[in-house]
This record gives sequence, structure tokens and C-alpha cells, in this order.
Amino acid sequence: MINPHEEHKGKLHRKVNFSIITVSTTRAKAFHEGKHIEDTSGDVAKSLIESQGHKIVYRSIIPDDILAIRNVLFESINAKADIVIFIGGTGITRDDVTIEALQPLFWKELPGFGEIMRFLSYKQIGASAFLSRAIAGIIGKTAVFCIPGSPNAVKLAVQELILPEADHIVYLLEREEMG
Repeated sequence: MINPHEEHKGKLHRKVNFSIITVSTTRAKAFHEGKHIEDTSGDVAKSLIESQGHKIVYRSIIPDDILAIRNVLFESINAKADIVIFIGGTGITRDDVTIEALQPLFWKELPGFGEIMRFLSYKQIGASAFLSRAIAGIIGKTAVFCIPGSPNAVKLAVQELILPEADHIVYLLEREEMG
């Protein structure tokens, strides 16, 4: 017998619009001063997303600042991003404020994302995985993911969790809007 969930997902082949936001005060400052900066984690996300035929409609590097994070979220939504990925600012230091900026805006939170992300990270890096506050949620008809800033964490989150469900997420959010 065919699993109805898998049959439903098998019919989805939509190209998804993504926004990639790197949250790093030092990189943002250098970027705005016109200096060449490396955004390895953002590049990893971009490469993985585009390799699946999806589109990057917005990309930025911003400081660890609640107002800047919220502003770029709304810029991403205005750019028609279906999924916004925030890279960085999910740790436990005083300047890690990505979660504080975005979680209060979630209409619905997806706690399973953070739980699975930490579980998979634990298998790779051990106990320090629990220091990540990775989360995901829905704002309007946009899915928002907040992931750690290391290239390995980005690869794990994007490749193993976000991309396999991207078109399904967009389908469900659009269906909800129509219903």
C-alpha cells in the first residue's frame, strides 16, 4: 500500500524562492565598508539550493541586531521568498539575537526542525550540539529557518532537512491560503 503522504509529496516539483541571510556583525561591517569578505556558509547554502533548481531571490549579510534582522526578513518577504534562511546568531552569547528577533513573529513554530537539527548535529559533533538554538517557524505564507553559522551546520540543515521538504512546505502554505 502506498503511503498517502509519500504519494502526495511525489507530485510536488515546484521551484522554490529562497532568501539567504548571514547574521554576523563583523562580516556585515566589513561588507558595508566595501571590503572583500568570505561568506562560506552563505555560499554553501546558495550552492545547495541552486543545485536543486531553486532560486535565490534575496541575499544579504547583516549585523547581530534585532531591528536589522526583522527588516531583512520583511525585505525577503517583499522579494517573494517562499523560504528565508538565517545563518548565524543562534548560539548562547549576548550578541546571538536571531532567535529573539524572529521567534516572537512566528505564527506557528516548527519545533521538530530544531529537535532534529540538534539530534543530527549531536551525531556529528557531540554534546556541544545542544548549545544551538536552531528553530523554524511560519510567518504569513513564508517559512523561516534559523540555523547555526558553521558551514557544516548549514550543509546539514539545508541538504538534509530544508531542501527535502521545501516544495512540500510551500505547497502546504499556499493550500492553507486558498482554503
